[in-house]
Amino acid sequence: MLDIERFDLDEIAFALSDQNLYDEHRHLINPENGEIILWTREGGIDGTNPIDLDDLDLPAIRPLPSCIWYQGMADFTDLVSDDRAAHRLARAINGRGAFRRFKDELHEKYPHLLQAWYDFRDTRAARRAVEWLLDESLLSQQAAERFSAEHPDPQVP
Repeated sequence: MLDIERFDLDEIAFALSDQNLYDEHRHLINPENGEIILWTREGGIDGTNPIDLDDLDLPAIRPLPSCIWYQGMADFTDLVSDDRAAHRLARAINGRGAFRRFKDELHEKYPHLLQAWYDFRDTRAARRAVEWLLDESLLSQQAAERFSAEHPDPQVP
């Protein structure tokens, strides 16, 4: 197992959230050094030589379902202390297009909440990355617990 510092948690979190063209590309991780590698159907891992994914002995970082990322928006909304903002954000996340409406609502009506949202989203994403590393046995339980304890959800105004 590698130390947590060897992993790029932001990159792992991105891979966990990457819902685009899953059959065309995959994010892989090298358990020896923590490096994230992008595999594509057309270019393999070096961008020029296609290789079958099954021929690579590297774990794939499979995206988490969008409902996981949606829950982060809902949890953030529940923590917003401004009742009007909380109500509008809660309406924005109902139905199809929730991610876009939530983002638009923050940018257009509540830009003062943007930094709090980014901090909240990024903290949750990093903890998900650590959970994924733990599930893949690439990180110790102790390191994962320590990280989670040191990275609680930030305060939301």
